[in-house]
Amino acid sequence: MLGSERFLRACRREQVDRTPVWFMRQAGRYQAAYREIRAQHTLLDIVASSELSARVTMIPIENMPVDAAIIFADILPPLVPMGMQLEFARGEGPVLHNPISNRSDIEALKPYDPGAELRSTLDAISSVRQMLGERAALIGFAGGPFTLASYMIEGGSSRNYVKTKQLMYTDEAAWGLLMAKLGDMTADYLIAQIAAGAQCVQLFDSWAGALGPDDYRRYVLPTTRTIIERVKAVSDVPVILFGTNTSGMLDAITAAGSDVVGVDWRISIDKAWGEIGADRAVQGNLDPVRLFDSGESLKAAVEAILDEVGNRPGHIFNLGHGILPGTPEENVRTVAELVHQLSERQH
Repeated sequence: MLGSERFLRACRREQVDRTPVWFMRQAGRYQAAYREIRAQHTLLDIVASSELSARVTMIPIENMPVDAAIIFADILPPLVPMGMQLEFARGEGPVLHNPISNRSDIEALKPYDPGAELRSTLDAISSVRQMLGERAALIGFAGGPFTLASYMIEGGSSRNYVKTKQLMYTDEAAWGLLMAKLGDMTADYLIAQIAAGAQCVQLFDSWAGALGPDDYRRYVLPTTRTIIERVKAVSDVPVILFGTNTSGMLDAITAAGSDVVGVDWRISIDKAWGEIGADRAVQGNLDPVRLFDSGESLKAAVEAILDEVGNRPGHIFNLGHGILPGTPEENVRTVAELVHQLSERQH
């Protein structure tokens, strides 16, 4: 069974010959080949070039037995055509120089056509899909509504999301308008990625775990559900929903309607699946720091997750978050190989 079929069958909770594996941030700073490209180009340069984006996407496919590729892009460039001023500042990460703070700022955000404004990413998807063949499935992605809103309001990363939550709590109408605009943009973008060749899409609401379960249900879930419903109305490609620190509200995350729910390492995968329900596939959930280890300890960590799952249909092996800078490349390759070796089904 080739990687593309293996991954897509697992998303649909069908039987596979071995557990599929891919890694969030599997193309990134831990790789020498990527660092060589970044020495000459900024991240935004790479995202703006379909050729560079495609080349970076393919690096892990050529170097390890992963079953899916995820297009090399970022969740924030889609905010730029809406009117946000984005910069990736050295040593600071992403900075939005005109953060929004009130309803008038939100009203000024512009709708746009992803097919025109985000053409480089869509062209990269088409190119990578051709290069992959059936070796691996191609995943497209977008940022989730709470995470995007937080960047827009905080102006960058945040520890406590004070400004975001203040707007959310004190001006529910303005928050609703922001969610509606982000929801429309995100759904349009994911649909465009599918039209370009993405075989699966993942919604990264990485910061949703900063909310309590009731707040998530009230302020974010309706928008996330609408995004997924719109995608599913036009395509049967699987949708993955991912967030971190969400182990206390997996029932709310599951209510968004994704085919696959991403799980981080803060909960056992067996317990998480019990809360998510047997009617969904599950992705996860090795701690990314485990990849700094090697030998028997790393093998034991992989085995523990696979043993908990017990070959039930619908498991996609991944990390609980993205690969960290400085991770030894050989350890990432070792985990991919181990997952396939240890999970091989007997026929």
